[in-house]
This record gives sequence, structure tokens and C-alpha cells, in this order.
Amino acid sequence: MGYEFVIEPLSYIAFEDETAQLEQCKEWGLVSGKATKTKAFYYKGYGQNLPCNIVGMVDKITAVIELENKQLHCIHPSYLKEMQAASYGQKPVADETGAADPENAVLKIDEASISNEVQVEEETMESSEAVMTAAAAQNTETITAESAAKSPEAVEPPIIDISDPDYAPKEKVKKAKKSKIELPEGKVKMMATVQDFTTVPNHFADRDDEVIIYEAVAILDPETEIGEAWSSHSATLKKLELAIGDKISFEAKIVAKKLTKHPVAYKINNPAKIQKENS
Repeated sequence: MGYEFVIEPLSYIAFEDETAQLEQCKEWGLVSGKATKTKAFYYKGYGQNLPCNIVGMVDKITAVIELENKQLHCIHPSYLKEMQAASYGQKPVADETGAADPENAVLKIDEASISNEVQVEEETMESSEAVMTAAAAQNTETITAESAAKSPEAVEPPIIDISDPDYAPKEKVKKAKKSKIELPEGKVKMMATVQDFTTVPNHFADRDDEVIIYEAVAILDPETEIGEAWSSHSATLKKLELAIGDKISFEAKIVAKKLTKHPVAYKINNPAKIQKENS
């Protein structure tokens, strides 16, 4: 029987032997620095208490564990470390009158555990995307540098006779730098026009995430032109049955967060009080 919560890795680096496993567990803080062998680990998310074995990693912030039924699961090492505490998931929760309600306590703890794991996994996904973006940028710089080194102009610059009456130094054209937009910290009143509907990969789910891309995005007070931005295509937005070209007003927080595989630099978080302006 398989567990529905499992997030199987698309690919991962398996430990070569117990020594490699022990050294990585020390680096993650799952065992002490003086340990000579690894210990037994348990997965306690989603109300479970399952023995597991750390078999490898996707990257430095994503461990891969093998459950008793041989399923592989991606998990943040810090979250796995929290699960090893004997008191994990057992703290009673008091109701509004101050009396402990064991049934509600277990339910609330399970919900908190699930929320915590989802948050950790989202942070892991964003960190992995940042690592891949940085690596791609570094490769591009390396290729550019190698091409410049092989170029004849790079080896022997052209000789210019400044005594030539036709010679005139070229003026350097300075490119105007685009001023950085100062984003407000809290929610603000905004306007935007729906430009497109698309999806982006979600490595921690069976399906891609649905998103909306907006154009002519602007903050009304203080008046600030944003340009393009994006948001999740949430259930709230789906109820409005938006179409490309629809102009909407809303209240939301806007942050600097690039959309995966799209040149859109800003994200609109939790839009509320949404109204169609052209309906």
C-alpha cells in the first residue's frame, strides 16, 4: 500500500556507502559530530510514525528517505530532525475555555504538521530554482568569456591613426538604467489587465500550478507603474471567470518574485475585494 503524501524525487544522488551517509547526516545535524554510525529515524508527518532510512539527497537542502514500503520521499533535513523528538506531534491544545480537548488537539497538531511540511517543501523548491538559475548564469558568463578570448579582436586590437583628419573619437553612449521600483510593504489598492493564463512546473505535486499573467499593473496610492506581474489562479479568481483583456481592481500585496520560465519579475499575493472594471 502506497502513502498519498509521498513526494518522490525525479532524480537524486544515492549515498555510496554508510560512511557517505554518516558524513551527510552530520552536516545536516541529524547525528552528533562524534557519531560513528547513523541511528534509526522516524517519519511522523500526516499523523504517521514510520521507520525510515536516509538513502540520498536531491541537493544540500533536500534529503531522500525510504519508507518501510520502499517508497522514496523528499523532505527538508531540519523538518526530519524535528520529527525525531519524542514529543513531536503530541503537545495538547487547549480550547477557547482553557480546557484540553484531546480529539481537537490531535486534529490541530496534524493540520499544523501538514502546513509546516508544505511550507518547507515550497522553500526547498524555490531554493532549488535559485540554485539552477545561478548555475545557468555562471555557465553563460563562462561561454561569453571563452568566445571573447578566441576572437581576433581580443588578441590584437585594431590600430587607429589619430593623425588621420577623418579620425574622430566615438562618444560613449550610456544606457539609462531602469530605476528600481520601491514596493510597499503592506496591502495596497491596485489595477491590472489580464494578459494570459498559463502553468508552471511544480516538482512537489502531480500537476502544474495554474497562474495568471497581468499587464498594465499599477498601484493607485501612491501612483506607481509596475508593468507586468503574476499571481496564482486561485479558486477565488476562478469564480470571476476572467478572460484575457479583463481589467480588474483589487487589494493585494506585491513582492519581487520572478515567475518560473517567464520574464515577469513581480508577484501579486492574495488579491482581495476584486472587481471587474469593464463588466
